[in-house]
Amino acid sequence: QVQLVESGGGLVQAGGSLRLSCAASGRTFESYAVGWFRQVPGKEREFVVFINWSSGYTYYAESLKGRFKISRDNAKNTVYLEMNSLKPEDTGVYYCAARWGNSDDDRHDDRAYDYWGQGTQVTVSS
Repeated sequence: QVQLVESGGGLVQAGGSLRLSCAASGRTFESYAVGWFRQVPGKEREFVVFINWSSGYTYYAESLKGRFKISRDNAKNTVYLEMNSLKPEDTGVYYCAARWGNSDDDRHDDRAYDYWGQGTQVTVSS
C-alpha cells in the first residue's frame, strides 16, 4: 500500500506560480498511475492531470493545458505539479491520488483511484 503526502500549497497572487509535491512512501510509484485533482467547497472534485509512472504518458484537463505541468523524480519517488499564471479560480484543495497498474483508462475519474493524500490548500488572490 502506498501513502501519499502533498506539500507546496499556499497563498499566491494572481499571475504567480506554485509547485506542489506528492511524495510516496510505503511503496514506490513504479507500476502506479498518479493523478492530481482539486476541489472547492460545494463543488465536485475536479480532474487536473494524470501521469502513468511506467510509460511517462501524461494527460491534462483541457482548460489547464499550457499553465500546469506534471513531472516526476524517480529517485525521490515524488510527483510534482507546477502551476503557472495562476488565477483566482485555481483556488482549492489539491489532492494527489494513485492507483496500481499501467492502464490509462478512466484517468480523469476520481473513483478510479485507490490512494489519496490529505490535500494541500492553494489560494490565489486577485
